[in-house]
Amino acid sequence: MDEVFIIMQIGNEELDRLCDEAMVAAIEDAGFTARRVDRHNTGDLLKSEIVQFIERSRLIVADLTNERPNCYLEVGYAMGLGKKANLVLTAREDHHHSSPNYNREGPKIHFDLEGYDILFWDRDELPSFREALAERLQRRARIVVDTAQTADYLLPEAGDQWSEPLRERALRGLEELDLTGYQEVTASVIPPLDAPPRDLSNAMRDASVHTFGWPIGVVLDNRDEYRPRPTADGIEAEIPMPGQPGLERTSYDFWKLFRDGRLYTLLSLFEDSRAESAIFWDTRSVRVTESLLLLNRLYRRLGGSDTDRIRVRLRHGGRVGREMRVANTLRMTHPGRASVEDVIETTLQGSLNDLETRLVDCVTTLVTPLFEVFDYFELDDSILAEVVEGFASGEMR
Repeated sequence: MDEVFIIMQIGNEELDRLCDEAMVAAIEDAGFTARRVDRHNTGDLLKSEIVQFIERSRLIVADLTNERPNCYLEVGYAMGLGKKANLVLTAREDHHHSSPNYNREGPKIHFDLEGYDILFWDRDELPSFREALAERLQRRARIVVDTAQTADYLLPEAGDQWSEPLRERALRGLEELDLTGYQEVTASVIPPLDAPPRDLSNAMRDASVHTFGWPIGVVLDNRDEYRPRPTADGIEAEIPMPGQPGLERTSYDFWKLFRDGRLYTLLSLFEDSRAESAIFWDTRSVRVTESLLLLNRLYRRLGGSDTDRIRVRLRHGGRVGREMRVANTLRMTHPGRASVEDVIETTLQGSLNDLETRLVDCVTTLVTPLFEVFDYFELDDSILAEVVEGFASGEMR
């Protein structure tokens, strides 16, 4: 049976009661075996045993009550191993700043973990905490796999199956509006997340990039039929906008964000409102830049860190017969022949830190194969860098 390691202050009467009456029971209710280092060590050095428990345990319950330095250290070690998703954080309810029992001078959740999804407990309501903890452990276990399998689970190859039903659904919506061209972005992150729908919705709204105007992953709360909907596995939104008086263009957007951090987006091409059978190299560069900025902001708001791994797949479809042009006529154009490829995919794998420190390189990796099929079109590095850096700074150059 898989183990769940308990990190908490040892030798505290109140916390020992919490452990015995709620934590151990919840872990067993969820189908796991509970382990705490002072009760299940084999006589080795405690520091060494703690490391072994953290490394081998399927899940880890870490209670942050009383701000014990060793507990924070062990949580940090688990995160350093890439086991952030394996962690379930708990604390006494008076540690939360919104609690009526909160004491500004008393123990609290440190700021670097305050944004995480922490399960708070009340000493007078341990049965309800036990139930909530068991539910959370079961939910977390569904998205956490053994360490050896994690990379394959969350960083799939370009042909993985999870996005195909979403693509089929989105392409039907695109077709209903007589649109053919689209940009699709799929992304997954490791360690996986375990975020409730409301947190996903808030993070998606906050992460939107409005420099271009109509953002990728747009969140519309003012129209009931378009606002994001919670689902069993995340949230989603579908926004078909047929052309009508007062509306600049016909457009289509579909996106879905899963609890574990997978994101799928498909949107129609901006170019179809400006020119017939065209692809604008500067617009594509901007849109890809926006996609990476969105992903970085989204995962940061959901608790991501510099070392989290991310895989991005970019797909453009409906391109056959289109010519490479430019939206900003002050920039270089390309009089080459039209594309004979209808769909092209590119992938990027790296860290969240790469999306900040190597943004130009990341965009280059994704757009270069896209441009090459337009009669070997190639951008000078300095031109692409100017476009990417300008957009990242909030400018449309």
